[in-house]
Amino acid sequence: MNCYPFIEAEKRGDHSVKRACELLQVSRSAYYADRTGGPSVRAQRDVVLTAKIVEIHDESRLTYGSPRVHQELLDQGERCSRKRVVRLMRAADRHGRIPRRWKKTTIPDPGASTRPDLIGRDFGIDPDRPGQLDRRWCGDITYIHTWEGWLYLATVIDLASRRVVGWATADHLRTDLVAEALTDAVNRRRPAADVLFHSDRGCQYTSAQFANLARDLGVRLSVGRKGQCWDNAVAESFFATLKTELIHRRTWPTRKAATSAIFDYIEGWYNTRRRHSTLGYLSPATFESTHATTLEQVA
Repeated sequence: MNCYPFIEAEKRGDHSVKRACELLQVSRSAYYADRTGGPSVRAQRDVVLTAKIVEIHDESRLTYGSPRVHQELLDQGERCSRKRVVRLMRAADRHGRIPRRWKKTTIPDPGASTRPDLIGRDFGIDPDRPGQLDRRWCGDITYIHTWEGWLYLATVIDLASRRVVGWATADHLRTDLVAEALTDAVNRRRPAADVLFHSDRGCQYTSAQFANLARDLGVRLSVGRKGQCWDNAVAESFFATLKTELIHRRTWPTRKAATSAIFDYIEGWYNTRRRHSTLGYLSPATFESTHATTLEQVA
């Protein structure tokens, strides 16, 4: 039965079209489309937005949820609400990927010398205090399963920009792995003396070899408390994101293939393009560029 005449009657009786549509379980867009002989302006707008949402989601490697898609639309000059993006993504069967809960992978050394925690879970950046890039770093180790055996990844992340400033992979968990990652970070960034590097109490990070390297590189060492994974939450969060958006989405026949994909993810996506909620949905590279501009203006 065509219910639209009843809605017209309600309208003529100075009643709400919205209320009449709700009672008859008919969408207002369908009602207006029937009246005009075509889709409503809103329906047409939804088609355009959906196409852009699908394009953004594809470019994110099918990882972005509604917050990042919404921010990308805003940056493209598309004014729309977050709720509308949620509705259109759901209708297009597009969804973000949610990280799994992480597991600890490093092994503490009970005989290691005690080092202080110089971070105290303070992972934020103070907008009123410039010059915070390359002042505080953090790092950790994670593992990736391949058909050839485990591949281990060590990272160094800047706490201000969340950029992965150094990293290394290997088929072993010796201290050489974390030493290579820290050396890579120093060579790339050339930080000022006494840059702080924070880690957990894994035996690689508390070894004499790593302490000697840090001293030679001019790096101060900080470690979290025993058994407290949240003391190194930024490093853990990156691994959760990496595994959700890359590692767990396919199998890895060789360590070389996994390393190549990790390189492409870190250098071609995460550092340069992926929007980070902590940075106001800027990518690490964009945040650093904005930060540098702010410093120039202050100077």
